[in-house]
Amino acid sequence: MEATTPILAAERVSLRFGGVRALTDVSFEVRKGEVFSIIGPNGAGKTSMVNCISGRYRPTEGRIRFDGQDITRLPTRKRAAIGIGRTFQNLALFGHMTVLDNIMVGRHHLLKHGFWTGMPFWLFGAQREEIAHRREVEEIIDFLEIQHVRKAVAGTLSYGLRKRVELARAVALRPKLILLDEPMAGMNLEEKEDMARFILDLNEEWGMTVLMIEHDMGVVMDISHRVMVLDFGRKIAEGRPEEVLADPHVRRAYLGEADEVVSEPEEAMEPVES
Repeated sequence: MEATTPILAAERVSLRFGGVRALTDVSFEVRKGEVFSIIGPNGAGKTSMVNCISGRYRPTEGRIRFDGQDITRLPTRKRAAIGIGRTFQNLALFGHMTVLDNIMVGRHHLLKHGFWTGMPFWLFGAQREEIAHRREVEEIIDFLEIQHVRKAVAGTLSYGLRKRVELARAVALRPKLILLDEPMAGMNLEEKEDMARFILDLNEEWGMTVLMIEHDMGVVMDISHRVMVLDFGRKIAEGRPEEVLADPHVRRAYLGEADEVVSEPEEAMEPVES
């Protein structure tokens, strides 16, 4: 992991919806080659932050930089083109399409566009490109171990498999940074272990930087290099997983631990004679 080079930087990002503040003055950096997790209680602003990074929301204040470029006002489709991929908290697959076709959708930004540049290509190179894209998709299918459902209709699959297909579609972008919004929500223990293994392999073998929202603290502790904690839209902690977990502010906000109150023991009551 390149410990000092940020691939993503959020600079004092705030987001408001009318009078509601979803994010307030949030700053952080994600370094190239790391797994960076965002945690916090429900409503803390985690998905709002990811939506600002992916372009779904535009920050009310502040800036977001990716690979040195200011992307604060860049459209979502252009963020995909420069190397930002994502999955969603709620599944966003095309349920009527096959697994293979869903993953192929993730290659759309790599296709040739435009009439004058596209016409010679479609005359002479379309078949070669189709073969290259399918080869890439088949590699992803093998990596995520979904060969047995590659021709199945996505809407007929189990929840765990659909989450894996959505990850495959995001990976098909070949992003530099992949945003994972609760990739293990609703999974059983075996499915979580598989997903954690895939995320680590994407990071270590495929060289993808990962920004992940996740509620399972066991997973966060096991696979994250660094963790940021949000509470009511504000950053309250950032650092290595063990440091963050030990922070008393985090334990109060995220784990629901109250401040310890020392009180004197109550005197035993004498039994009442009847």
